Amino acid sequence: MTDISLDSGVVVQTEETTHFGFQTVAKDKKAEKVADVFHSVAGKYDLMNDLMSGGIHRIWKRFTIDCSGARPGQRMLDLGGGTGDLTAKFSRIVGEKGQVILADINNSMLNVGRDKLRDSGIVGNVHYVQANAEELPFPDDYFDCITISFCLRNVTDKEKALRSMFRVLKPGGRLLVLEFSKPKFKTLSKIYDAYSFHLLPKIGKLVANDSDSYRYLAESIRMHPDQETLKNMMDEVGFENTSYYNLTGGIVALHRGFKF
Repeated sequence: MTDISLDSGVVVQTEETTHFGFQTVAKDKKAEKVADVFHSVAGKYDLMNDLMSGGIHRIWKRFTIDCSGARPGQRMLDLGGGTGDLTAKFSRIVGEKGQVILADINNSMLNVGRDKLRDSGIVGNVHYVQANAEELPFPDDYFDCITISFCLRNVTDKEKALRSMFRVLKPGGRLLVLEFSKPKFKTLSKIYDAYSFHLLPKIGKLVANDSDSYRYLAESIRMHPDQETLKNMMDEVGFENTSYYNLTGGIVALHRGFKF
């Protein structure tokens, strides 16, 4: 099946296509295109995060840790964990009797994360797995907490990924989704759009010599479900007591849901 163009000029997205930024692509091509983006940006990912957010991403991640309920001896999954910011913090919290798995579909990001954490002396309770969020290679009821930060918007089938996360989460466990979302104020939204579509690609070109990848990242944020839609998606796959927190005026949202 392909896109169907109506007389009005509206393009209808069929079940075999999906979004890659503002483009419509075949579902089986999106993962390949996203992989190319993150192979390109992996080496400069941490630097670009600091430049793009003014360092505020560290505050968002700290809040995520605070909401995780992580305790010594627990088993944590940092899904789409990339360069390992959350993994590093979880490793210290769960201690030698706990376990943290840093999983990412992109081996370039995974390698950067592994090297960074090992250089920081974080070894022993951290394991690295290349994995697709839609088909997690872990047993049922395995993790006490799953975090997925700035990753879900890049997943082709978000509902399938949420179901996969629900399956591997223990009863009583929680999922935390930290992701760019929809600003709640018109003025902030206009400023954010101007920054994302004009300044961000220029920063990407200057620092990483790659404006196209950062243009995709900006577009992918706009195509991601808004706060209420994502909450409803989590509810539909079985999560309970689902809620979200708007951070920095809704530029980012942290969604939390429990498995009972």
